[in-house]
Amino acid sequence: MLIAIAVALWSGAAQPAPPAPALAPKPKKVLQLLEPPEVDAERLLPPPPAEDSERGKAELEALRRIALSVTPSRMEQARWDDEHEDPSMLAPVLGADFDMTRLAATRALLAIVQADASYSATAAKKVFQRKRPWAVDGSIKTCDPNDKPLTSYPSGHATLGYSLSLTMAAVLPGKAQALLARADDYAYSRQVCGSHFASDTQASQALATAMVTALMARPEFQGKLAAARAELMAKGWTEPGR
Repeated sequence: MLIAIAVALWSGAAQPAPPAPALAPKPKKVLQLLEPPEVDAERLLPPPPAEDSERGKAELEALRRIALSVTPSRMEQARWDDEHEDPSMLAPVLGADFDMTRLAATRALLAIVQADASYSATAAKKVFQRKRPWAVDGSIKTCDPNDKPLTSYPSGHATLGYSLSLTMAAVLPGKAQALLARADDYAYSRQVCGSHFASDTQASQALATAMVTALMARPEFQGKLAAARAELMAKGWTEPGR
């Protein structure tokens, strides 16, 4: 009887929670069309300014000024840009009907660009190991909760933004000026966020330009570019009205 009571009491008691399932590892970033030497950061990019150099100090001071002067609406945009590290960052130029779920050929084209841009920026970060602004100066706040201390140069967001905008400028030449202006503004959001220095996003532009230039030389990429252009035109994407 006592044993039965003890078993009943034990079974009703709070039991330790089962261990949380292990997080699945992030998929390895791989190039889709390019080869590593074509996006070799040591070949394509200069080293970032040293932290104690005049330029390094000036960039840090510039971020402090941005933090003091940024308007709530511009900060809201920077946060939106931070959360949209994908082709949706083009929506302010191409409009809400630029819907990847209905644009298979365009989606396939930009998936290559996004993958190769992500690989290129990540590989470059590992080479240069530059501290984030907030890791240099604790008074600088970041709106990016996923920041890691030694991943400032170049900017992954800005590399993607320039890569996507350069590609879509080739698809829709009539939108080229607006697309490249959007890439500049998207890159500036990284400074507004306190996540990057100015030279980080400048390096991103150089890396993206080299990457897209190399992609454009690939016949397979040219074919996907033509397919995306035909798809958009077939859906009434005329220039300069859209």
